[in-house]
Amino acid sequence: MTSAEAAPQPWPGEGYLEMLAAERGAAANTLEAYRRDLTDYLGALDARGIAPAAAEPAQVRAYLADLEPRGLSAASAARRLSCIRGFHRFLYAEGLATGDPTVALTGPRRGRGLPKVLSVAEVDRLLGVAREAAAIGEGGVQARAIRMHCLLELLYATGLRVSELIALPRRAATTRDRFLMVRGKGGRDRLVPLTEMARAAMRLHLARLRGEGPWLFPADSASGHLTRQAFGRDLKLAAAAAGLREDRVSPHVLRHAFASHLLQNGADLRIVQELLGHADIATTQIYTHVLDARLKGMVRDLHPLMDAAQDAPDNT
Repeated sequence: MTSAEAAPQPWPGEGYLEMLAAERGAAANTLEAYRRDLTDYLGALDARGIAPAAAEPAQVRAYLADLEPRGLSAASAARRLSCIRGFHRFLYAEGLATGDPTVALTGPRRGRGLPKVLSVAEVDRLLGVAREAAAIGEGGVQARAIRMHCLLELLYATGLRVSELIALPRRAATTRDRFLMVRGKGGRDRLVPLTEMARAAMRLHLARLRGEGPWLFPADSASGHLTRQAFGRDLKLAAAAAGLREDRVSPHVLRHAFASHLLQNGADLRIVQELLGHADIATTQIYTHVLDARLKGMVRDLHPLMDAAQDAPDNT
């Protein structure tokens, strides 16, 4: 095949949007807005002959400075900066760029939204339905249900990133320990807990695997293991079967549930930081809304003067 006949290169933003859909559960409208933002940004870079992975802070800053004269509102500019920052973080995390040119950039800021979180009862319902599905059926249908149950038990027990979960080695299912050693972002190793239910689900899944291979969740894909997109699609089906709105459930939402439920039950924020593999405690502090509610409840229930204050007559 000549260079003139070479297949066209994929759009540089496609991988990032696929990650948002599969890992973050981004809605269709959000994905469409991000696609428009990225198309505009990448088009501006391309017009100057700049590859996305080679963009420098001054070039990104110049693009952002051009938004106001074009009539974008502060809210739209803030969303575009968020999109661009997320895109460059994705390139860096995936090893497609050697740095992130947006690290030091600032712009119109809006309050950071709280993560979507499922209640303990909702997670329990999701796991229960998956467990029941794994116990019925036969052949490939049952094997797939057993795999989904295993994925869900592991995700909620460990709080793994979806990229870490789908790439678990097959030997993880044979460990006698109550923890896994996981290599996360930046090549950092950390220990994550394993519940007995997660260990049992892994053993059952392993018993149904055919053939040899290095992966716990093998698949016919370029990587050889289950993809984020395939897991995301199957998870939506599992959510619907459990009577949960599909747009409320994603691998990232279950990671949030793992962290939030630990904090609700008294875990220290630093411990949760270690379990999630966050390099900076500031990343974990998005969960402080859970701590705030728990601390207010502790003061209400335990402060020695609280009962007296509630019983005092109202003289207003």
